[in-house]
Amino acid sequence: MTKVKVRKPFYKKWWVWILAIIIVGSIATGGGEETTAPAETKTPTEDTKAASSSVPPVENKDETKAAAAKKEETKPEDNVPNEYKSALKKAGSYAETMNMSQKAISEQLTSEFGEKFSPEAAKYAMDNLEFDWKSNALKKAESYSDTMFMSKQGIYDQLVSEAGEKFTAEEAQYAIDNLKADYNNNALEKAKSYQETMSMSPEAIRDQLVSNAGEKFTQAEADFAIANLQ
Repeated sequence: MTKVKVRKPFYKKWWVWILAIIIVGSIATGGGEETTAPAETKTPTEDTKAASSSVPPVENKDETKAAAAKKEETKPEDNVPNEYKSALKKAGSYAETMNMSQKAISEQLTSEFGEKFSPEAAKYAMDNLEFDWKSNALKKAESYSDTMFMSKQGIYDQLVSEAGEKFTAEEAQYAIDNLKADYNNNALEKAKSYQETMSMSPEAIRDQLVSNAGEKFTQAEADFAIANLQ
């Protein structure tokens, strides 16, 4: 008996399913594409215009520099009379080279026997002269001690005297407090000077050394001088 070969339905064949999968995949891929809308072109809004108008103008650097340079050219010194400038220089010279006091310099600037500057020029000079007057007082005190062998009280009186250096009491006291001097030796040198130039006796010399109208040494300093006087 001959067997009849039965054919499978087409949907049960393997290649039919593969073909179906490919077709479905193609449809899904094609359907997923999206069209991109053209970008919207924005026009400047009122806010943008307002923001632009609020930006400060760019500063011209060249003009700024020119204005600054012009301002620097006009210095306060340019308006000062030459007489005032000369008075200031002269005052500085007196302070530096002669160690003078502030008051003495001021009077020297206006003196008929001195510099003969106007009172206004002298005032300008002293107002603008920056100096250490205490240091000047100390230098003057050192000079009196080293060259004239003066006593402590004698030096102080000379520093503040209106007929002397015209320093303030504070400046003079600073000088005395910081002066390194051997007053015993100063008294001895003074005693020798009186003996050699005036041929005075030891007792007369002692009196002159301690006198308030004389040298103003202390009694101990005068005694030291007489004891060591040959």
